[in-house]
Amino acid sequence: MIFLFGPFELDTTERRLQREGEVVPLRAKIFDTLSALVECHGRLVRKDDLMKRLWPDSVVEENNLDHNISKLRRSLGERENGVRYIETVPRQGYRFIANVTAVDKPSAPGDMVEVPRRPVHLEQEIHSFTADDGAEIAYSIAGEGPVILKAANWLNHLEFELKSPIWQHWLPILTARNKLIRYDERGNGLSSWNISDFSFPAWVRDFERLADEVKEEKFTLLGISQGAAVAISYAVKHPERVERMILHGSFARGWTKRSNADDIERRNAFLTLARLGWGKDNPAFRQMFTTIYMPDGLPEHQEWWNELQRVCTSPENAVQLMYAAGSIDVVDLLPKVKCPTLVMHSEGDEAVPVAEGRLVASRIPGAKFVTLPSRNHLVIHSEPAWPIFVRELSTFMAWPQRDQVAQARPIPRKAEAAG
Repeated sequence: MIFLFGPFELDTTERRLQREGEVVPLRAKIFDTLSALVECHGRLVRKDDLMKRLWPDSVVEENNLDHNISKLRRSLGERENGVRYIETVPRQGYRFIANVTAVDKPSAPGDMVEVPRRPVHLEQEIHSFTADDGAEIAYSIAGEGPVILKAANWLNHLEFELKSPIWQHWLPILTARNKLIRYDERGNGLSSWNISDFSFPAWVRDFERLADEVKEEKFTLLGISQGAAVAISYAVKHPERVERMILHGSFARGWTKRSNADDIERRNAFLTLARLGWGKDNPAFRQMFTTIYMPDGLPEHQEWWNELQRVCTSPENAVQLMYAAGSIDVVDLLPKVKCPTLVMHSEGDEAVPVAEGRLVASRIPGAKFVTLPSRNHLVIHSEPAWPIFVRELSTFMAWPQRDQVAQARPIPRKAEAAG
């Protein structure tokens, strides 16, 4: 069950309290105290009943409960902002007096996925256009409905992704009630590999050309990782065409712009290793990158990520793409974004620190920031972060509740791309 009150979201199934998307750490007994009060919101909860619930097998002094209430009030910020959540009824107990909205959800974390219903088989049409400098950019169209235009991230392969355990839960959701248009970035996947311009301005020009190519008047932008900066740039330059924007694992400044000497040294070492070992049959070099992007992935996720790196680009292109991403700086554009924006980020992301996502959200007017309990750069289906991601996405996209089901269905292994 999820309870919403003020800026807080209390998830009793996942045992998590969040304030405007950020986790509020609570000790176990204090969390249990809050849960007991919120579940009975508006009603008096007597001290004896609370103590029996919190310490069912122990005899404790009443001041233990008073201590929990004091700590809880401090965590909710009652003293800081003057807003009262908990009322003391002298010599009787406590009452939770804030307005509370309860939202039902399945109790099993692995099953709690709200996703619009759709067939499990994903079909896509693959097309291409010629960029300003002659590079061929491949793109695909799947699903029907309002358009989601996805900016390319590291790395892409339109056909190979259909077989991916990483994307098998993302793609059905994104195409369930929407037309999803995605493309392979220049230098990788089905797009031209033999190019000379890997610059960020070239990425933005490709995205603008794609938007014109598909002839859609308005759409939702989806930017993941380095694709977020492309989406942000487009949203600022063409606000009349952007309805809303979803960013995940985002950053507005690349690794060369963050003034972190240790990180810069590490990234330069990665570039050297990529030149030496990217395309070799021994996956040891690529495993290093996989561990950063997918540290808590299952073996099948890590194996696929290793293989993706091998099949989707050359060692030389990989280095150029990584360096171009490291040089991104769109911080000054963030306050100019006018569309509603949802920013989600894994709190333990090692590829892009959560502080970078928080920076993006803090500079975009009105943006909502949601931290996800994960270390993976892309959230996978088996972790508790996934249902949170889907719930936030569903709400932001205003998908009808009646079309949501409890289980996301992965794309079958046998599915192949059309085109």
